[in-house]
Amino acid sequence: MAMESSNFFKGYGKVNPLPGDQSPYQQKSTASKRLILIISVSSILFLTLIVALALAVLTRDQSNTEPDESPSLASSNSAESIKTVCDVTQNPSSCFTSISSLNISTKPDPEVIFKLSLNVSITELKHLSSLFTSLHDVNSQAAMRDCVSQFDDSLGKLNDSLLAMEVGPGEKMLTLEKVKDIQTWISAAMTDQDTCIDGLEEMGSVLPDEIKAKMERSKDFLSISLAIISKMEALLEKFDLKMH
Repeated sequence: MAMESSNFFKGYGKVNPLPGDQSPYQQKSTASKRLILIISVSSILFLTLIVALALAVLTRDQSNTEPDESPSLASSNSAESIKTVCDVTQNPSSCFTSISSLNISTKPDPEVIFKLSLNVSITELKHLSSLFTSLHDVNSQAAMRDCVSQFDDSLGKLNDSLLAMEVGPGEKMLTLEKVKDIQTWISAAMTDQDTCIDGLEEMGSVLPDEIKAKMERSKDFLSISLAIISKMEALLEKFDLKMH
């Protein structure tokens, strides 16, 4: 009995610690852990932000360095468009080869392709005129001068055709009235070449094979341009476009 009383008094005044109570050491340890956790989370967020920024910069640089994806003559869509237009001519192969060799930054619809064909015709006619200017056939000087004059007249008509297609943003290059005018001008340019040949034959001129080939080539390209403009309304319909 005395032993129990002694134990009772020894335990008197002592309070058992509650589960939630912690010693200063334990509190310090818990605070350290929380601080480490906060630092870890902050580091992860910071690294995530850095990675996101790096990816954004990389994506922007790639978009700036990537080649222009606007339709070009090398793309299959452009090639198909040119083929469709050239198929209405008498020489589709020559038409396709000459036009597809040019550079273009916009999607080629029939109007654009026709304009390119005109540029080809003008270039060929200029070469032809230069060849005639360099000839020195004494017996055919008058006929040669007539030819150069007719070529100049033809170039003027073809340039008028290009000028008629110069329009402001959002406007159509061709109208029914313009198409008729351009057909007349191209036909007249072809007649000029026939007149040149007739004049040379009357003078008994013998043209070098190179010039004969150039004349045939020039006439072929004029024929291509005339065929395209003659079928323009039907071609535009194939491309779901309309003429104004």
